[in-house]
Amino acid sequence: MFLNKKKAIFLISVSALIFILTINQVKSQTIKIVDGDTIHLNGEKIRFTGIDTPELKQTCLNEGAKDPCGITAKQILIDKISNNSVECISEGKDQYKRTLAECFVNNESLSSYLVRSGYAFAYRRYSKKFVSDEDYARINKIGMWSMEFDYPWDYRKSKKN
Repeated sequence: MFLNKKKAIFLISVSALIFILTINQVKSQTIKIVDGDTIHLNGEKIRFTGIDTPELKQTCLNEGAKDPCGITAKQILIDKISNNSVECISEGKDQYKRTLAECFVNNESLSSYLVRSGYAFAYRRYSKKFVSDEDYARINKIGMWSMEFDYPWDYRKSKKN
């Protein structure tokens, strides 16, 4: 009986350990922030839907001085994600085979956060979902709305010519 009790305790302990390790594996993520609206999550390239952020090399004019607004957009995303877990709701793939998704940290939309911070724009061509967030940032002159800037889609177009 003593040996059976010992075996039962051992099996329960091993099972509990395997369960804990499995839960930690499910929760652990590898994340790389590419730019303000693109991340790699567990090896999958994800482009945030409904928004557009400045390109990494894009600058704005802040009282006549160049401001690295593209880098700032990326840094705002890095700071917001920090060590938190990211959850994304996929909305399909784009022409570049990236997953299109809205992603969240602690149930807060990263897209909405970036737009309200003034370092992303509602990408009206594809969605009207973040227009009210953009209106908030514009009216309050937050982020890029306090500077001179080119919309990211205009900046990209000017670089192609």
